[in-house]
Amino acid sequence: MSDLLHGTSPTHHQVGSKSDYGLDRHGLTNLKTAYWNLPTATLYEEIIARGEGSLSHLGPIVLASGKHTARSAQDKYIVREPSTEDKIWWGEQNRPVSPETFDSLYSRIQDYVQGRELFVQDCYVGADPDYRLPVRVISEYAWHGLFARNMFLLPDSEEAYRSHVPDFTVVAVPGFKADPERDGLRSSTFIMLNFAKRMCIIGDTGYSGEIKKSVFTLMNFLLPLQNVMTMHCAANIGQDGGSALFFGLSGTGKTTLSADPSRGLIGDDEHGWSENGVFNFEGGCYAKVIRLSLTAEPEIYAATRRFGTILENVAYDPVTRRVNLDDASITENTRASYPLDYIANAVDEKRGGHPKDIVLLTCDAQGVLPPIARLSTDQTLYHFISGYTSKVGGTEVGLGKEPQITFSTCFGAPFMVHHPSTYAALLKDKLERHGATCWLLNTGWVGGPFGVGHRISIQHTRALLNAALDGLLDAVEYYEDPIFGFEVPKFAPGVPEDVLYPAQAWASQDTYWQKYRELAARFAENFAKFEDACSPEVRAAGPVVEESSAAGA
Repeated sequence: MSDLLHGTSPTHHQVGSKSDYGLDRHGLTNLKTAYWNLPTATLYEEIIARGEGSLSHLGPIVLASGKHTARSAQDKYIVREPSTEDKIWWGEQNRPVSPETFDSLYSRIQDYVQGRELFVQDCYVGADPDYRLPVRVISEYAWHGLFARNMFLLPDSEEAYRSHVPDFTVVAVPGFKADPERDGLRSSTFIMLNFAKRMCIIGDTGYSGEIKKSVFTLMNFLLPLQNVMTMHCAANIGQDGGSALFFGLSGTGKTTLSADPSRGLIGDDEHGWSENGVFNFEGGCYAKVIRLSLTAEPEIYAATRRFGTILENVAYDPVTRRVNLDDASITENTRASYPLDYIANAVDEKRGGHPKDIVLLTCDAQGVLPPIARLSTDQTLYHFISGYTSKVGGTEVGLGKEPQITFSTCFGAPFMVHHPSTYAALLKDKLERHGATCWLLNTGWVGGPFGVGHRISIQHTRALLNAALDGLLDAVEYYEDPIFGFEVPKFAPGVPEDVLYPAQAWASQDTYWQKYRELAARFAENFAKFEDACSPEVRAAGPVVEESSAAGA
């Protein structure tokens, strides 16, 4: 994957829609060529000519991201400077770096790109016009230009392109490496955000998710300051006009469950909740596609067979050009990037009203949580702040195939810049003013932990979710979970009893309750670091761990 330094680009004669705000305004000069806002077909030609990827059967472009096949979470930094210092929740998720380090790296990037070819995509983030932000993605790879074109919102006219002035710029140069000793960094890889300069620089990683999540991190910083709730969630809307939100980490089912043919898809990953309602940040989907099923996920499966889709780290036969979605030989974290309108029931406006239902998704690899539970407002805030799930294969560098217990506050800790209490306060305000029924939906294991039990079937999960969203669980009888205190339905159409009563599916109920108490203790230990910022009601909404918990099961 390199510039055509000694050859002619297949599209060198084509001129894209160019902004009057040139690359010299970013200090990027003496370039060989800058390709502005090339359309999809043109980018295909560039990707193939440069050896970045290959055309597969039915038209998707297949390519590999290189040594990083997932987000390099430990290599993400935020510049610590006076204008933002007191607003950032500094720590493991938001590692500080000095302005001098950023400036040094960017100066060397400016030197690195001289004489090279770059691809520019001018676009927007935020479907609500009141909160829309113009962004620019400048990339070393043509396929990152296509990724930006798929994932963000595009200008709708030549004039909009010409007058586009970015409020935030991502410069992605995978061929450039930091010097860890000189720069004081953990490795040669870096994803570095500078909110004062409204810029993100990315080096030594080709994983395209870093571009997407850097822009999301920006929105998570800016919009809460304007009283807009920013959310790592999917959103869809029913035929009755009621919208639903699906919070969850990668691998918990946000994309799969929100792409329901009976409901309109607002978006699958990143949203805001303003006074106007819910709105998508993006214009595309970035779906995990390992072992994707035509039967269970027909809409997403169909998108992996379309021209314009990027299949990242998906295995394929170089002779027949047919892809194999079941092959995890490159990574478990195989991905497809495609425009949102590739999903037949996507909502054109990418917006909806205030949500009627809020679903917190967890993948419980311990196999002890019920498949669905109805939450009070305080319980919702407790579980939102906790963000319990199991990280599943490959979504971050260093993860293997076995799920790992994690508590990712707000169901998106790596992208949340303010203290979690900021987002929790916004959620509480929205719930109190607009109302919503809140649910905890477990897409993890039943009958035992990972390696012993089996994952809850997608058919049962969908049946429970549909019953909740359609109001079919409003009138059924519930039992109170003896450890967490939330309400679990005693009946749901199409769902076996041993799924609704998870202890019954275990070979030993004593072992079940022991594992459940152990998980509850992990919750309590994790929540201790947030207690000081929470009300007594939210603190009391956590689990009660007693030896007698099994009684009343």
